[in-house]
Amino acid sequence: MKQLTLINGRQTSGFVFGTMQFGGGADADASQAMFNASRAAGITHFDTAVGYTDGNSARILGQLAEPIRDQVYIATKVGSKGGCGRANILAQWDMCKAQLKMDAVDLLYLHRWDDDTPLIETFETMAALQASGAIRHIGVSNYAAWQVMKAQAVCASLGTKIDAIQPMYNLVKRQAEVELMPMAADQDMAIIPYSPLGGGLLTGKYSGGGTGRLTQDARYGARYGPQHMHDTATALTQLANELGSHPATLAAAWAAAHKTQPQPILSARTAEQLTPSLAAISFDMTAEIYAKISALAPSPPPATDRLEENT
Repeated sequence: MKQLTLINGRQTSGFVFGTMQFGGGADADASQAMFNASRAAGITHFDTAVGYTDGNSARILGQLAEPIRDQVYIATKVGSKGGCGRANILAQWDMCKAQLKMDAVDLLYLHRWDDDTPLIETFETMAALQASGAIRHIGVSNYAAWQVMKAQAVCASLGTKIDAIQPMYNLVKRQAEVELMPMAADQDMAIIPYSPLGGGLLTGKYSGGGTGRLTQDARYGARYGPQHMHDTATALTQLANELGSHPATLAAAWAAAHKTQPQPILSARTAEQLTPSLAAISFDMTAEIYAKISALAPSPPPATDRLEENT
């Protein structure tokens, strides 16, 4: 699998910290505490987007990262709103630079697929940013595998490539295993999955009557509403208790243990909430434990739907 590197040439960490809560659910002090805890745990890769918390996420991240810029890998995203035409990409890239107070980032993602813009326009723009030194790597988020490969063909014609994908992936959302992960392995792309804790479902808090995204955001409530997902979360909590661990630790460590070597994005609102996720970095995920966790949720069939190919 592709290994992303810092400006100084060192390999990035096996986990990523997502700053979506910076300036929103986490104020400046809480954001700094989580940044410091992530750094202390060895994380060097930090993820944001131009629209997170109205730009506050990137502003806080930029302030925290500036003194150690050569020691951290900065990824951001454009194109969630307004499409992926040249004018919008460049306008949002200018916003990214202003928010982060950086002239260049390590990785720039397109946040979502754009049906209305020719791919050549989109990726000529990305390739030009890369050639200028504004970005080192090109990424795509929330793309289907066929969309990634169409874009990859265009990139090849421009003398560049897609270096990273950012899909949703966790124990109850395993669709990425079908085509995206095998494709990324074949194409030498880094896999940077988001939501390894399933919007907090896999922390076990909802079975105890807790509140969070699933109860406060209708999109997350629908995404993780099926009862079988909640049953899996309950079973994961039981397994964590048996192992003397935390379900969030198991969930994050499991997501990182796939054979394609994903680098999951960890996130939280407080340093205390983040602690069990950071524990995944040093968790000893044996083959036996991985198999036990995997068995808690159905494995999706292969892309051909020939079930015997899973054996």
